[in-house]
Amino acid sequence: MTEIMHAVFSTEGIVLGTLVPFLFVLTVVVFVHEMGHYLVGRACGIGVQAFSIGFGPELVGFNDRHGTRWKLCAVPLGGYVKFVGDMNATSSQPGAEELDALSEDERKVAFHTQPIWKRAATVFAGPLFNFLLTIAVFTVLFSVYGRYVSEPMVASVTADSPAAQAGVMPGDRFVSVDGRKVETFGDVQRLVSGRAGDAITFVMLRDGKEVSLTATPSLMEQEDALGNKVKVAIIGVTNNEQVGQPRLVTYGPVQALSAAVSETGHIIERTGQFLTRFAVGREDKCQLGGPVKIAGMAGQAAKLGFEWLVQLVALLSVGIGILNLLPIPPLDGGHLAFYAIEAVIRRPVSEWMMEAVYRTGLVLVLGFMGFVFWNDLFGC
Repeated sequence: MTEIMHAVFSTEGIVLGTLVPFLFVLTVVVFVHEMGHYLVGRACGIGVQAFSIGFGPELVGFNDRHGTRWKLCAVPLGGYVKFVGDMNATSSQPGAEELDALSEDERKVAFHTQPIWKRAATVFAGPLFNFLLTIAVFTVLFSVYGRYVSEPMVASVTADSPAAQAGVMPGDRFVSVDGRKVETFGDVQRLVSGRAGDAITFVMLRDGKEVSLTATPSLMEQEDALGNKVKVAIIGVTNNEQVGQPRLVTYGPVQALSAAVSETGHIIERTGQFLTRFAVGREDKCQLGGPVKIAGMAGQAAKLGFEWLVQLVALLSVGIGILNLLPIPPLDGGHLAFYAIEAVIRRPVSEWMMEAVYRTGLVLVLGFMGFVFWNDLFGC
């Protein structure tokens, strides 16, 4: 019994070692996302019936002076803001009968009676706040810890690697990757890591002259800082302390914010690149993970220290923001797509069309969730 209790409740166990860090990461990301909807909605004069972290039966809650029910529910895998007039937690469009059932005061603050720009701003605010959270986290981390960078130098080239075949030589310095200038070795890794199978043009500085070479990165399985097996594209060059001259870059508040915005932009770009390549079958399905994989990563991050857990919050927040912007109902991007159509045709999309698209989108979302769960448990 002692061994079982230790396995479950110790800092190495399931509850404190994995479940608590997972719930911390997920709750922060979900809370910030929904708070974006809530704050902008309220600023636009839209009434809010409920703000929920989690789904299912309510565990605890209270009503504020505006009549909003703030609650924590039993299934902590998400959350929602329910505006006045919403049919459900996904802000589905009410029918004519439901709208007629609203009082005059409710109609004035109902979500679906607002101008398009107010609805669009409220919906977009969720993903936007996710991106702002990531920027805020990186700003603090860069301000407190700075970051180490290395010169974009080649210390060695792996035999028979894409770099060797392209003619890259030790002592070369990377100038640009596919036309994008690089300043650190990390820049090179970032621009190459998601481009397996793509022919990339590298401009190298060699003996004072620029040389243009083309290499096609290949996938290689590596272990990241959290112990996950990941496949990244490489060309087969290494950097070391002698030629890379690693140094710690420190930032003031303004510089840290600028670096954080840039880093967040890089992550958004890389995530979009991955999803595009995944959609056409050019990425490994095992790179996608669901709650089980995220829980494992949260547990590993917690063991490494609180700053690692906060970094995971930042990365997950970007992912949640991007996924929610996909033009698939009932995601935020699906709502925005309907509003764009409404703005063009100058009238709401018909109820039957909206219902059909929502049903299709819901099937796609549930299918994707099932896919990543399968990946977590059996597929990879």
